[in-house]
Amino acid sequence: MNPNETKITPKLVAEHGLKPDEYQRILDLIGREPTMTELGIFSAMWNEHCSYKSSRVHLKGLPTSAPWVIQGPGENAGVIDIGDGLAAVFKMESHNHPSYIEPYQGATTGVGGILRDVFTMGARPIACLNALSFGDPSHPKTRHLVSGVVAGVGGYGNSFGVPTVGGEVRFHTRYDGNNLVNAMAVGLAEADKIFYAAASGVGMPIVYLGSKTGRDGIHGASMASAEFGEGAEEKRPTVQVGDPFSEKLLLEACLEIMAKDCVIAIQDMGAAGLTSSATEMGAKGNLGVTLDLDKVPCREEGMSAYEMMLSESQERMLMVLKPEKEKEAEAIFRKWGLDFAVVGETTASTRFIVKHRGEVMADLPIKELGTEAPVYNRPFTETPKLPVIKATDVKAPMGIVAALEHLIGTPDLASKRWVWEQYDHIIGGNTFQRPGGDAAVVRVLDGPKGLAMTSDVTPRYCEADPFEGGKQAVAEAWRNLTAVGARPLAITDNLNFGNPEKPEIMGQFVGCVRGIGEACKALDFPVVSGNVSLYNETQGRGILPTPTIGGVGLLDDFTKSATLAFKAEGETILLIGGAPGWLGQSLYLRDVCGREEGAPPPVDLAAERKHGDFVRGLITGGQATAVHDLSDGGLLVALAEMAMASGIGAELEAAADPVPHAFWFGEDQARYVVTVKAADAAAMLEKAAKAGVPAQRLGRTAGHALILGSERPILISTLVSRFEGWLPGYMAGSAA
Repeated sequence: MNPNETKITPKLVAEHGLKPDEYQRILDLIGREPTMTELGIFSAMWNEHCSYKSSRVHLKGLPTSAPWVIQGPGENAGVIDIGDGLAAVFKMESHNHPSYIEPYQGATTGVGGILRDVFTMGARPIACLNALSFGDPSHPKTRHLVSGVVAGVGGYGNSFGVPTVGGEVRFHTRYDGNNLVNAMAVGLAEADKIFYAAASGVGMPIVYLGSKTGRDGIHGASMASAEFGEGAEEKRPTVQVGDPFSEKLLLEACLEIMAKDCVIAIQDMGAAGLTSSATEMGAKGNLGVTLDLDKVPCREEGMSAYEMMLSESQERMLMVLKPEKEKEAEAIFRKWGLDFAVVGETTASTRFIVKHRGEVMADLPIKELGTEAPVYNRPFTETPKLPVIKATDVKAPMGIVAALEHLIGTPDLASKRWVWEQYDHIIGGNTFQRPGGDAAVVRVLDGPKGLAMTSDVTPRYCEADPFEGGKQAVAEAWRNLTAVGARPLAITDNLNFGNPEKPEIMGQFVGCVRGIGEACKALDFPVVSGNVSLYNETQGRGILPTPTIGGVGLLDDFTKSATLAFKAEGETILLIGGAPGWLGQSLYLRDVCGREEGAPPPVDLAAERKHGDFVRGLITGGQATAVHDLSDGGLLVALAEMAMASGIGAELEAAADPVPHAFWFGEDQARYVVTVKAADAAAMLEKAAKAGVPAQRLGRTAGHALILGSERPILISTLVSRFEGWLPGYMAGSAA
């Protein structure tokens, strides 16, 4: 070992995010004091972001298998069989902390990282989605963060050449100091040509591919595993810098050498960079790895071993190549203008050895870097149950139409067109359903199959009742896929929470994970990949629990997918699922009545499955002309969205419910609005009755206004003005 290495002190250990007992664990494991480089390696591998040390024991309860699952959690991305020899490859990850410090580059590199996770598996990315959570619009930093993050997401995806087809945007004061940027990518691959990270064979060349290594991103994974306090801006150097054009070249070069059968194993250099990619490849293959850092392409002079091992510079890969294919692979990478360097080899020693300038800078047991990371079964307290709010106890401060006019222009319900129009959502020519609907639909190759995809979560439900909120997030993703006619197949998740060392926050995490697991089992909707993002707190104030669910489903014929827009006048509007009128935690209660309280709506998973299967049957059978699931804002908001999407109004029958605002704005689950031709309405109601599915007639499509009993009519154009106006006005500085 290098005798000139820095002396390890308790202060230095703490600066690396390691607690005294964790450092003692390191001493016991290696039997000596670590070098500075080794301390950095342990810091990278044992932080929350990479080791899942607070979440692992609970994630084991999630269902991860099904006959169509090719690869579940544990690889760069999940893989499902979609038939005809093809597989869908997808994952979601967070880039929350970097995007708060430097919103453009934070969001950009979040998109770049998730794209690499997908094409590392041998898949060509076909679509991206994102779920963005920002603070209160009136907070002085929110507008800046929205502008930077949206520009970053669009800047990378548009330049790389993959359509951004869906997602969600929300605002809440609890994200004031900690916005969330969750990025999801979906790719296509041949089902029998998936590439994995496990190295095999002794003496195989380990090859560094892609862009050069710099000092950007050092300690990025550690930063993602810590709360923000004073001086968050000082962490700016830990934010990586992305280059989508280099990544496009990297994609094409990787897919080409994969097609030429050059690759034994491949790993993206993401969080913890060269450290995690090298150790994971060796450990998964029960092999050792020796690296010679003198051969690593660097873009900065005088980089130390510590800096090279922890750099999170973007657009880099590590591969184990077949020796006889090395020259062919190098020629391909040189053709694409990318670095190609043999930087090490696999060994039989199961040691991780790092050399630099003739010195051994690290000599560690490779498997134990992962298997011996601390695993905590942290104490937790369950979230107390909140009272059920009776609809009769909620006094309406305004009429039904006035409430709709108000809600449709609030930050959470207003159109997000300003966001998604900055994304190229049609590049590649396969996007069939664009942003703005229940789920995006992308054609698979030349068709007829299509993939549907969505991202969903309702954080206010998750905080009020984590178990029900976790169930609801999965159920809503399942409903959104169903609403376009897709068979939901699997999910990826991004579990965003506060400080797990606080029992109440850990209780939120445990409750949500249990709810997600129960819903996935009941709906036959397994988890195949995911990410956990903890310590989303600033000065002790945590975010709302936000377990984002990314769902993927399959359509046999993408041209037969349903949309939410009314199709013609004179059609009958049906409500599938009933209208009990649940107002607890509803947007009506919060944004109209000023009360953010009560238990959220319960999720009946058996009803979700029955009602969803019924609706999907109407779509595949050609009887449904338009379909929209019910969620935020309830029934009348859904009807308004269907009308605005088409320009066709509706004549609605007045609610017989004694509390009409609960009927129109309640957020009960397992519900859809469906339109059918008038001549088919009676048969559809009879069919629903036979299936045991609640269904009722709401009215008919007609004119250019929503007409609700004796309430004053409201023109669709008036709704559109309010719906489309808020976000552009806000970003222009004219609205708070």
